[in-house]
Amino acid sequence: MIYHHNLNPAIFKLGPLEPRWYAVMYLVGFAVSYFMIAGNPKSKAVGLTQDDIMDWLTYGFFGVMLGGRLGYVLFYNLQMYLQNPLDILAIWKGGMSFHGGMLGVILASYLYFRKKKLPVATMWDIVALPVPLALMFGRLGNFINGELWGKPTDGSWGVVFANSGGGDMPRHPTQLYEAFLEGILLFAILWGANKFLKLKPGSLGGLFLLLYGLGRSVVEFYRLPDAHIGYLYGGWLTMGHMLCLPMILGGLGLLVYFNRPGAPTATDTTANPAPAET
Repeated sequence: MIYHHNLNPAIFKLGPLEPRWYAVMYLVGFAVSYFMIAGNPKSKAVGLTQDDIMDWLTYGFFGVMLGGRLGYVLFYNLQMYLQNPLDILAIWKGGMSFHGGMLGVILASYLYFRKKKLPVATMWDIVALPVPLALMFGRLGNFINGELWGKPTDGSWGVVFANSGGGDMPRHPTQLYEAFLEGILLFAILWGANKFLKLKPGSLGGLFLLLYGLGRSVVEFYRLPDAHIGYLYGGWLTMGHMLCLPMILGGLGLLVYFNRPGAPTATDTTANPAPAET
């Protein structure tokens, strides 16, 4: 049955106070990440403290914001921002790139792991596991906002996003596709691999990048390209496809690197855990 989207992005309105579901979803994603990392036995094995986790989340937050904004500027609208450089700071006007945000988180995380002398490969595995669930909550927030909808569809699962500019035709609810592929399914695969497979440290991080890139590439066929960019080739290739390719290749590269002959095993990385802070 066709669903007509009429969800209110605001939880309630009290004078100037108008909290949004999207912001709540982000907070839930951060909370889930914190508790999953804190409860991971590997965190204790490497000497990760609760303060370390909060510090990493702070690094990750700024990595998302800076990387997401710079990624959008560089990948999606560089010419406009070169002509109006001060608009780069106008984040309230919108314009964030997920792929840029992901790159920002990876860089910020690497710097933090090195600063705290934490085993980088094992830390990739620890932080990769909760990320799909955090992404799922973010995509649910997109759906509530009625944004990032896809192409028109004849399927009975289509959603009409008339209130947010989607017109009267049913469209692919690509936010929900991503919530499933990049969230629930990816988490289930990573959880199963972590529990049942004897992976070398770092493998889970590589697997996350590979599978996220593949899942996002599939959804790109149903999403609409950015209006000011359009399709890059053949009426199907989008900028999202192009940005997923480095993730797929990077994930494959990490899997090969971390599983090369002589690479450290889980026993090697936890035999001498880092001392806890006092």
